[in-house]
Amino acid sequence: MKTIPKIKTLRTELDTLRARGKSIGFVPTMGALHEGHLSLIRRCRKENDITVISIFVNPTQFGPGEDYKSYPRPQEKDLSLAREEDVDIVFVPTVKEMYPQPHRTSIDIKEITGQLCGKTRPGHFEGVATVVAKLFNIVSPQTAYFGQKDYQQTLVVRQLVKDLNLPLKIAVCPIIREKDGLAMSSRNKHLSPKHRREAAVLYQSLKSAKQKILTGERNVKKIIDFIRSTIKNKSSGEIDYVSCVNAADLKPLRKIEGKVLIAVAVGFGKARLIDNILVQTK
Repeated sequence: MKTIPKIKTLRTELDTLRARGKSIGFVPTMGALHEGHLSLIRRCRKENDITVISIFVNPTQFGPGEDYKSYPRPQEKDLSLAREEDVDIVFVPTVKEMYPQPHRTSIDIKEITGQLCGKTRPGHFEGVATVVAKLFNIVSPQTAYFGQKDYQQTLVVRQLVKDLNLPLKIAVCPIIREKDGLAMSSRNKHLSPKHRREAAVLYQSLKSAKQKILTGERNVKKIIDFIRSTIKNKSSGEIDYVSCVNAADLKPLRKIEGKVLIAVAVGFGKARLIDNILVQTK
């Protein structure tokens, strides 16, 4: 496994591999690797000759008062896990390497970024889209892998690839969960023991809401109210949002129909957790 901090060095290495006919798969991460990331890496390895991952905590997607400084950065552990998973190349740039000053360019994707997390985290998806575009330009993979947990992010990335005519595929992989259903996240490390126990209610409420829809419930307000009351009754979490939207474009639904995304964001102490579930109605 090669650990490369410089863009020029990475490009030279990848150009050599491409010249040999090797296919390149890419998993962008912010580090603090867990089983969710490892599932992406395993699929990438299965489908490509060369697996590249990036470990970069991107400052431009954090807003004022968010957890950029405290975001976990266990790089030695991350590199050890990457080595165990037979990753070929780990790209570990510095902020200065990724954003040489003055840096004046950013990417703003319309409409789908104004819903869900975009409502309460202004500028977040502009930061995401910009860094992802930069990473795609640097790595030039044939396929890049993302997790469904960050569902809105996957739509942003797909739109980016479509609008900028980027020559790569986006693979979205299933959410990996703990035994009690909590979606794996680097931010789970910030949970106190009490909050960790309570956080399982997110997936429990989503599963129950999905079952209600599958057995005939079509009233959006009833589904949202059910999830809110379940979370409030079974936890001390501070609800940011509970939304029931069209899975293709995140537009709010008047009636539950077609492919539906139910998404939640809830704060537990210092940790803001997100989760979602998809429901296909007849």
